[in-house]
Amino acid sequence: MSGEALSKLRALNERFIQNFVTNDVEAHDAIIHPRFICLMPNGAKLDRQTYLKYWATAFDPDQFAYWDYRDEQISLFGNVALVRSANKYVRRANGAEQAGMTVYTDTYMEENGDWLCIQAQITPLAPEHYPADDTIVRSWVHGRLEAA
Repeated sequence: MSGEALSKLRALNERFIQNFVTNDVEAHDAIIHPRFICLMPNGAKLDRQTYLKYWATAFDPDQFAYWDYRDEQISLFGNVALVRSANKYVRRANGAEQAGMTVYTDTYMEENGDWLCIQAQITPLAPEHYPADDTIVRSWVHGRLEAA
């Protein structure tokens, strides 16, 4: 894999997550393809417009006591790349904190020198498949980035 492509894709993955934690629809809109689709953990398929509307309020720092991404893996196949990582979260729901993890696979395609995400797929993880804490790339506590 070219070092330049890998660097761009790592930066895009970091930006993707940062956009989520800050509910930054405008910045996120710039990195997803016009024909983007998201496959949610419950199986729902969100078209681009519905996804961006969801994105505007999906992360609430009052509900997410903790959030991270970890175990980042990037694979390049010509002008297509798979960016995979896991998210650990501690979320308040119904008066109690619930911890869990999902894994996402974001599929990027390079067009005219730019990498754009064409699909995001999020899958719940069973505890026996949780990646270790030593693979954490970045983490947030109540929406604030922790020191790297």
